[in-house]
Amino acid sequence: MTDSGPVHPWLVIRQDDNGNRYRVGRYATQDEAQKVADTLDAPGRERLYRVERVAPAS
Repeated sequence: MTDSGPVHPWLVIRQDDNGNRYRVGRYATQDEAQKVADTLDAPGRERLYRVERVAPAS
């Protein structure tokens, strides 16, 4: 983390059918995180992968 905020502000989050959420990884860009989420979110799987941005530190 730097004074201006996290170095890797984009998260890939896995959410299962029961609503449990798990952080899969942190990424520097939204595009990078989305590519990972798209790869993991294969058809027929019971999990949902989302991309979220970490809120900057106040």
